[in-house]
Amino acid sequence: MKKLVALMLALALCMSMAVVSASAEEPIKIVMMVDTTVVDQNNGRDAFEARWEELNPGFDLVINQPDHSEYYNNMQKQIASGEFPDVLILSATYYAEYAAAGFLWDMTEAWENSQTKNSGRFYGDSVIDGLKIDGKLYGFAPYRGNGCVTYVKKAWMDACGITEAPTTYEAYIEMLKAFTEKYGTYAVAAAGFVGGEAPFVNYLPEFYQDAYPYFIQQEDGTWVDGFTQENMKAALQRIQDAVKDGLIDKETLTNKTSDARNKFYDDKFGVFTYWAGTWATNLKTNLEANGKDGELVVLKPLEGLPQYYDRVPPVWAITSKCKDPQKVFDAFIDTMLDGGDCQMLWTYGVEGVHWSKSAETVLAGTDKEQTYEDGQFHMRENLEKEGTLYTKNHIDPMLSLASFADGYYDPKEDSVKPEAKAAAELFNENSRLAAIVPSTDAMSELGGDLTTLKGEIIADIALGNISVEEGFARFENEGGLEWSNEIVESLNALNK
Repeated sequence: MKKLVALMLALALCMSMAVVSASAEEPIKIVMMVDTTVVDQNNGRDAFEARWEELNPGFDLVINQPDHSEYYNNMQKQIASGEFPDVLILSATYYAEYAAAGFLWDMTEAWENSQTKNSGRFYGDSVIDGLKIDGKLYGFAPYRGNGCVTYVKKAWMDACGITEAPTTYEAYIEMLKAFTEKYGTYAVAAAGFVGGEAPFVNYLPEFYQDAYPYFIQQEDGTWVDGFTQENMKAALQRIQDAVKDGLIDKETLTNKTSDARNKFYDDKFGVFTYWAGTWATNLKTNLEANGKDGELVVLKPLEGLPQYYDRVPPVWAITSKCKDPQKVFDAFIDTMLDGGDCQMLWTYGVEGVHWSKSAETVLAGTDKEQTYEDGQFHMRENLEKEGTLYTKNHIDPMLSLASFADGYYDPKEDSVKPEAKAAAELFNENSRLAAIVPSTDAMSELGGDLTTLKGEIIADIALGNISVEEGFARFENEGGLEWSNEIVESLNALNK
């Protein structure tokens, strides 16, 4: 009986220890909020999540992923509710605002001591320095911001007898007029007459030229509101004239980026300013999937016009309400560019879902059919868009800020198409870096309403509802000029 009791006590103790051990080893949950720059539910997100957790044992990744066009509305609502995610992706505008509001964890020291920074493979110090606010780092970018270049359909140029790409604004407008006359439709479409975030003018660069509707720092260090400068009036007159002449799609006012892309694929227009690099391949393949000619001519900035904008990249930030920010940094941020399997996951996706090295034929039965041998790297067919191949996951290999580790296979040369490489190189040689505008109390209080008012006025001018002069009179009458001056004063006070 004594032996039985002893055995039962021993078993009970073991079971108790097992429960404690299981409890202690429960995975640490990381709630991530992201837009569709990471593969979404229709494109193998579950496989991405499972692979990330496999590479980072002890962590449970929970993905909150609103639709791309609704991301910031949803994000703002969640932050306002107080239910902060642990880590989220932010544009430059929200990054500066949320850092100033104390919503983001200061990762300066963590970054300085990180494996990524000290790996010898990282070459993005200038990008990271550009993300610092008052010398402190609140967000991490694994790639350059990139920007937009202007693509022109070669078939449309050929049909109109245009043998050379335009190099001046006058020649550019003549090309748009030729397209409109030949095809009976507008020549240009975009997702809005002005962007909702920096760099604001990247979808209509030929029309805005040197004008910029947000706050800019001059060579002497002082700040001004670009919207109040004379060159903005000239830019808005160019846009109004082009809409009136039928050169720009009136529905640009309500177009989302997906609307503009779909219209381009459907041959509704011939000139599209969109992202450089990988998107050159995306545009080409989607045109061809729609039975259209996919050859595109990429324009250099027109003579006398500024270079394209290289935007401040979206950043991954850890929120100030994260329970253990250092652990989240180590597991989530510091592995993104680990030079191995995790970097491969963030760059190309999941093996067997988004890419493969197995022998197979992709796009079988189409004119783009390609057969690969065992061991030959290739991207696989898009789960959502039949007839097209994946090009990347979150990190564009041409924009990545770190190389893969020595001895680890880098499939970049096998995955990057010639048109993507050419567009990226043209952009890199003809772009300037956009700057982060610091957030002040006046900016936080008035900036949102001011940006909304500017957007409404720009839209009304573009559609011809009001003249340029009437638009600027409205800006003053509805308090815009007063708000603008107050923000400019607060920005210049930072220099004192």
